[in-house]
Amino acid sequence: LFVYPMGQSFERYQKRRLISSYFSVVLSISLVLFLLGILGVLVINTKKLGDHFKEQIKITVFLKDSAKKVEISQLQQSLALAPYTKEAVFVSKEDAAEQLREDIEEDFLGFLGYNPLKNAIDLSLLAAYVSPEEISEIVADLSAKSFVAEVAYDQPLVNLLNDNIKKISFWILVISSVMTFIAVLLINASIRLALYSNRFIIKTMQMVGATKQFIRKPFMATNIKLGIIGAFVALSGIGGLMAYLDFVFPSLGLLNDPISLGIVASGVFLMGAVIAGMSTFFAAQRFLNLRTEDFNSPKILKRNEFTCPKIPLHL
Repeated sequence: LFVYPMGQSFERYQKRRLISSYFSVVLSISLVLFLLGILGVLVINTKKLGDHFKEQIKITVFLKDSAKKVEISQLQQSLALAPYTKEAVFVSKEDAAEQLREDIEEDFLGFLGYNPLKNAIDLSLLAAYVSPEEISEIVADLSAKSFVAEVAYDQPLVNLLNDNIKKISFWILVISSVMTFIAVLLINASIRLALYSNRFIIKTMQMVGATKQFIRKPFMATNIKLGIIGAFVALSGIGGLMAYLDFVFPSLGLLNDPISLGIVASGVFLMGAVIAGMSTFFAAQRFLNLRTEDFNSPKILKRNEFTCPKIPLHL
């Protein structure tokens, strides 16, 4: 009368434990792959982000009051057609005065009695030309024109920006490599821990004559599926974060490069499946190579980094 209910209770306990084990593996894999995916997006978009900040730097070409409209128009057109130009905008001295009045919130024209500002052309360069050497050549060429009063730009900012972009690119690659190594270790540890609870089943199957390949196959199939599920969860989180960043910073165009996004998604998906499969293979192989009397030895418990009471094996 009591065997059937006890059997049912034990079966429910086993199912709960199995679901809990699967959930912990999927959660650990998805969190690790999420971080790796974000780093992958940063690595691929490092150049795009650097180019975005480089193209915010402006070169201001101040024109003499004696400059003719024809000369100004020709200069603006030639700059607009130049291979290094992203944008060339003419700013009249009146517009510049109005903008300055709004910035300082004071009518300086009434105080001075005249407009000391000059007509100017604001030149934005393409990112490939934002370097000290390229800008120096462009400035020298513009300064040589007779109707140009001065060419100004933030030289320290250009140097600082180029140096920082190089440093950030290098450290992102280093951090990505370290995180990839840590991800492999964490996913491997989660799968090894899940297989540890099945070590007696593995050894029992081996003792009744099952081959190593036959024993490994169901465990590998299950954990590869869990790795794929974890990858999909991670990709969902990455997609949501990318959509949010694209909404907040539309000028970055994070979603405008489907090839880069496809590379990141494929990498996350493959890493989830490959790392899970390889970790399962080596963990199962390890338990398959153990002798029966070593299953409760301090040596294996130490390797799995936790302790549990000795369980006698009766077969």
